[in-house]
Amino acid sequence: MHKMQPYQATKEYLCPGCNQEIRPGTGHLVVVPLAEPGMRRHWHTPCLERARRHGVR
Repeated sequence: MHKMQPYQATKEYLCPGCNQEIRPGTGHLVVVPLAEPGMRRHWHTPCLERARRHGVR
């Protein structure tokens, strides 16, 4: 997992937790599975925290 600072976020992404866009300039988290780096996903921080509380890994 990597924390993207707002100044690093230069593209728009779709959060898999809420299916809403992560706009450029918005700090968020990038999750890269070790076994499948091609499955990298960008998450809003609260969405990932909620998913982890509910057992999503």
